[in-house]
Amino acid sequence: MSDSEDDIASLFEAPPEGEQERMVEAILFASAEPVTVAELNARMPHGADAAAALAGLKKRYDGRGVHVVKVGEAWAMRTAPDLGFLMQKETVETRKLSRAAIETLAIVAYHQPATRAEIEEIRGVSVSRGTIDQLLELEWIRFGRRRMTPGRPVTYVVTQEFLDHFGLESARDLPGLKELRSAGLLESRPPPGEPQEEDDEADQTAMFEDKD
Repeated sequence: MSDSEDDIASLFEAPPEGEQERMVEAILFASAEPVTVAELNARMPHGADAAAALAGLKKRYDGRGVHVVKVGEAWAMRTAPDLGFLMQKETVETRKLSRAAIETLAIVAYHQPATRAEIEEIRGVSVSRGTIDQLLELEWIRFGRRRMTPGRPVTYVVTQEFLDHFGLESARDLPGLKELRSAGLLESRPPPGEPQEEDDEADQTAMFEDKD
C-alpha cells in the first residue's frame, strides 16, 4: 500500500481509546452546558465512540475533586458534592422562590407533564400567571406537549437546567426541604406578618419526598 493510501485509510481509523477520553474531557471541560452523547459523537472523529469514552472517563474521575456526571440525557463535569463548600465564595445568591412557586415546581417535577388545571387541583388553589412566568423565566420548567383533550391544554415539564442546578440525573431525585433551604430557595421562617401554621411544613415536606 502506498503512502497516500495509508494516509487515506488513517482518516477512517478511530483514535485510540485514551485519545478519545482526552477529547471528551476537553469538550466537557470547555462546555458551559451539559453535552449529550450525540453531540460528542458529532464533534469527535469518524469511528469514535463517545459513550465508551465517557464510561472510561467517568471511572478515571471517581474519587477526584471533579466528577463526570449525567444530567438528564447529557453529561458534564461538576465539583464533587463533598467539596462544594470550597466554592461558596464564588457562588451567586440565588433568587428565592415564593411558597406558591416552590409548590408549583414540585408538582410539575413529580407529575410531569402537568397542566395548569392539574397543578391547581393538587394545590387546591389557583396558580397565578406570575408564578408560572417566574419558573419559565428561570428556565426550570418549559412547555410540554398539549393534552389530547378538549381545549388541548398546554402541559409543563422540568428542564435540564433545573436538573443541572440541583445536580440531578432525573426528576426522581428531586431535592428535599433541607436541600432547597441550603440552596437559598426557601425561607426557614415565614415572612413577617404571615402566621405559622403547624401543618405547613409537614405538608410541604411531604410534597418533596420521593415517591415509590
